[in-house]
Formats: sequence, C-alpha cells, structure tokens
Amino acid sequence: MNKLFLFSLIFVATMFAYAPFMINAAPYESTMGLVQKIFYFHVPSWIVMFGSAFVCGIASLFVIFKGSKDADRLAVAAAEITVLFGIIGLITGPLWARKAWGVWWQWDARLTSALVLELIYVAYLLLRKYGGPGSEKLSAVVAIFGMANVPFVYWSVNLWRTIHPTTNVLPTLQPSMGIPFLWCSLAFVGLYVLMLTARVRLENRRAELEALYLSIED
Repeated sequence: MNKLFLFSLIFVATMFAYAPFMINAAPYESTMGLVQKIFYFHVPSWIVMFGSAFVCGIASLFVIFKGSKDADRLAVAAAEITVLFGIIGLITGPLWARKAWGVWWQWDARLTSALVLELIYVAYLLLRKYGGPGSEKLSAVVAIFGMANVPFVYWSVNLWRTIHPTTNVLPTLQPSMGIPFLWCSLAFVGLYVLMLTARVRLENRRAELEALYLSIED
C-alpha cells in the first residue's frame, strides 16, 4: 500500500466520520422531518453508481473495439462497485419511502428503472463468471447497454408523473442542506476512487499470477 493511497484512505475516512455531525446540524425538511436525512447518503450512493456505470461502459467500449485487457479489468472492477452502490441506494430508498410515502416500494418510473439498471450489472457479473470463453465481449455489450440506460433512469422522474422528487431538487437546496450534501457526495466519490483503485490492482495481480502459472506449465 503506497503512501498516497494510505493518506487518501485516512482522508476519506475522516470525511465519513465528520459527515454525521454535518448531517445532524442540517435543518429538518419541513414535511418529512428526521427521515429526510437519509437523503445525504441515498443520493450520493446513486451518483456514484451512475458514475461507475459510465466507467464500466466506457471501458467496455475499449474491450470491444481494442481488445484491451487493462480496460477489461477496469470494467469488471467498476461493475462490481456499481452493483454495491446500487444495493446501498436500493436499501436506503425504501427506508426513506416507508416514512415519506407510507409504502416501502412503488413501481413508478424512477424506482423501476433503477432496479432494472441494478439487475443489468448483476447480469454482467453473472455472465463474466459463468459465460465461459468469449464472455468478456458479450458482457461488455451488456455494460454498454447499462451505461445507455443511466440517462433514462436519471430523467425518468421528469418525463413521467411519479411520486419520486424530480431532478430540480438539488439546485434548490439551501446552503445549510447543500453543503452537507456536497460533503457527503465528495466522501462517496472519494470512497469510490479508492475502491476502484484497489479492485483494479487486485485484478492486475490476478492476471500476473495467471500468466505466471501458464509460463510454469509451458
């Protein structure tokens, strides 16, 4: 573990440790009260998921058109983290919805499309694991399809009538809410970068180990 990674890890951990104090100091939302503060973790988790889906999709383009092994390892790492942050969003969302809407789940445009997006990347990982030879490029197509769905998921609340808030909520946040939200978002992005770095490094070591085994067998 190099010094930069260790320093970054400590810095991000400090951001997460301080985040609850900023969230606690933020005012209550007028109608939802305390439960609205799930927002400070729920939305950043989806921001990271969407960003990770683009990383996976763009890397998959290089897999298809360039046959890049480095891009393939990046795509796999990004897909795993996409699923992880998607799970966080799908857990925190119903917790918030139960209090705000009176139900755990609604099959509206945003929630349904977000679930479908999560399942696309689960399918990517299953295809990579059980698809056999040639699954790299086939799964890359799935990743690109998932990336193409991200704008649809994001804009779905603006295109259809839905109980989910529209995308114009974030620009209207007052500073007492906007600053904690920005802090939490940066903490999540920092965590994502660290996780992606570590996961790609693991994939690189695994590839080196496999190459070593093959050279010994030869």
